[in-house]
Amino acid sequence: MRWDHLFDDLEAQFAQRERQEVLAQVPDRTRHERAQVSWFDRVAAGVGTKIVLSTVAGPVEGELTDLGRDWVVVEEPGRSSAIVPATAIVSIGGLGRRSDQAPSVTRRFGLGVALRGISRDRSAVAVHDTAGSVWVGTIDFVGSDHVEVVLHPADAVRRGGAVTGRRVLPWAAIAVIRRIG
Repeated sequence: MRWDHLFDDLEAQFAQRERQEVLAQVPDRTRHERAQVSWFDRVAAGVGTKIVLSTVAGPVEGELTDLGRDWVVVEEPGRSSAIVPATAIVSIGGLGRRSDQAPSVTRRFGLGVALRGISRDRSAVAVHDTAGSVWVGTIDFVGSDHVEVVLHPADAVRRGGAVTGRRVLPWAAIAVIRRIG
């Protein structure tokens, strides 16, 4: 019987050391797992929540409704939809602490495809650039790295007499595109 107690005690000591080793690894494993999460993963987990984006063109505040590989859409109360390229986002408020609830499907296409959809829709837009200018009109053409906006008053249809000019903007210069109306 004496050996049984000795072996039980040794087994308990061994189990205790194993528990301590595992507990000592938890913080490192947690830090490692968190290091694998991108900021865009955190944003994806926030779909359907109210967020505030700080952009180079000012704040964009509302419900995060959609996102793709390199862009997000925010529905702004009292306004309309705003598409924001990821490169124009400076900081984000309103996100939860976790990213494991991210939707398994975000839009697989990038900014160019999204802008081509807006171009086909012929919606009037206000394009805010990184220099602080706002260009109102219709996206007429989307190239591989730029858009061309036909300028006209927001309440006018894109017709010859209403057109006041054209502006080419490299994608890197686009801060926010807001749908008008």
